[in-house]
Formats: sequence, C-alpha cells, structure tokens
Amino acid sequence: MNFSPEQFYAFLGALMFAGFVGITLVGALIATSSLRLIRSVSGLALCFVGLAGLYYYLNSPFLALMQILIYVGAVCVTIMFAMMLAELDETPLPWRRSLMVAGGSFLVAAVFAIPLILLVRKSAWMPPPLVRENAGTIQDLGRELLTRYGFAFELISIVLLMAILGALVVARTGRETPS
Repeated sequence: MNFSPEQFYAFLGALMFAGFVGITLVGALIATSSLRLIRSVSGLALCFVGLAGLYYYLNSPFLALMQILIYVGAVCVTIMFAMMLAELDETPLPWRRSLMVAGGSFLVAAVFAIPLILLVRKSAWMPPPLVRENAGTIQDLGRELLTRYGFAFELISIVLLMAILGALVVARTGRETPS
C-alpha cells in the first residue's frame, strides 16, 4: 500500500491515540484488579501517564505536564510513601473472589461505556474554529498566570509551602511504636 503523507500522518496519529488509550486502559485494569496495593498504585501511575499522553496528543502540553507532575509525581509517590511508612497487613483475597471482583468491574464498566459510546456516535460534532483567541500554549498560560492570576498563583504557593512545613513537622516527630 502506498500512503500519501497526509494519510500516513493521519494513520500515525490514530496509532498514537490508540497507544495512549491502551496504556490508560491497561493501567486502569492493573489498578482495579491487582491483589497487592503496590501493584495497584503502580497501575494507577501507569494510567495517569497514559492520560498525560492523551492530553499531549490533544495539543495541551501544559495539562500533560501537570498530569505527570501532580498525579504521578505527587499523588502516586505520596501513596507509595504512606505504604512504606505504614505497617500494612495485607491479606490477599481468595483467587475466586478476585476473579469475581474483576468480572464485576468489567460488567459495571460495560454498563457505563456502551451507552456513552452510542451517544458519542450519534452526536453531531462541531468543527473546531479556524481562529482561536487563545491558543492555550505554555507561553499564553505563563503570561496569564503572571499577570491576571498572579495573586492566586502566589496564594497557591503559600498553601503548598504550609503543607510542606506541616509534613516536615509530622515527619520530625516520628511514629510512636506501640509497646
């Protein structure tokens, strides 16, 4: 088969989209059906990385970066640290029960996904506008954060500083061991 450059790029874009969707679904499947908590969190991180890829594919590199920084870099790492600090007594579910949970989750996902897919296929999609007022690039976002939303940006940084200081105070006192 001989592809024109436009067809090749369209095929490559569809392949990338399918790859990101596949990574997201595999991560979600691992997160929901794993018997170990560490594997579930790793699946959640993989799912978040797939979502970041989808954001980047949809021409939103800032959201993709924030998805990786906040959800993978902060939320999943925080859950991992909490698991390392806590003394978990994991008793795995029986094998049959885990299969029932996985089957039930697929059934519930299908109940929600099938009507959604049918709705999306029936909907008339509007074409994107040819001229956009704000392209949503990192430069535009940075300009808005440092001019119009400067106060909110500084307020968020103070809240994050207080959270870090609180975590340091809690970490410095340490855990008490029961006697």
